[in-house]
Amino acid sequence: MQLSIRQQQIMASARETGQVTVDGLAHSFDVTPQTIRKDLNVLCEMKLLVRAHGGALLASGIENVHYEQRQVLARDEKTAIGQLCASQIPDNSSLFINIGTTTEAVAQALLHHRNLMVVTNNLNVANILLQNTSFEIIIAGGVLRHSDRGITGEATVDFIKQFKLDYAVIGSSALDEEGALLDFDYREARVTQAILSNARERFLVVDKSKLERNAPVRVGHVSQLTDVFTDELVSEQFRAVCEQHKVAVHVVGADA
Repeated sequence: MQLSIRQQQIMASARETGQVTVDGLAHSFDVTPQTIRKDLNVLCEMKLLVRAHGGALLASGIENVHYEQRQVLARDEKTAIGQLCASQIPDNSSLFINIGTTTEAVAQALLHHRNLMVVTNNLNVANILLQNTSFEIIIAGGVLRHSDRGITGEATVDFIKQFKLDYAVIGSSALDEEGALLDFDYREARVTQAILSNARERFLVVDKSKLERNAPVRVGHVSQLTDVFTDELVSEQFRAVCEQHKVAVHVVGADA
């Protein structure tokens, strides 16, 4: 389900202070405490918040949001990011695409291309790309994760290392303002590291919420990228890090 405008505003308040209270939100929005409790229940079910006495806390950065919930979060923004990224990939190219709902949006936007060779550890990406019969799709081996149909593990890393491709399209569970790319699963992080090491151009696709999240596993650093695609760059510090390392930043609806 999409977040309502009030639920989005509740999340904005939680990110600013780390917590929200039922009474405070009821007063701010001029609604009943029962209405706010229903909103908090929805946000907690989506693992965006954690219930606490009298309110809720911002969820800790140790567990990712469920795949089904990530699919609907910032859906329009991810679609626009996918289209922007796909516009930078020419026909007759080879590329990696890794696990993530934003990388799946890139795959959807690539369907009008011709003669791509795609190596992926994401079965959702493979299913999307199957619609274009001019594509060669290569699925990495490894352990299949039931939650999001991603493939990870040492066998996946070894498989990826067999290739040297034109592009890598990766997502990230979280970013910090110093430029670190973060994830929740060290096995997935190892696969992404291998992808980055074996591509000539390295594209990161993320919506702005990733700069408002935390995750425990370090995947790499923005300096390893050539381009970043996003809907809005909310951190000037992160922009400065990109500029320092000569990483091109592409923002939906704006010039790079």
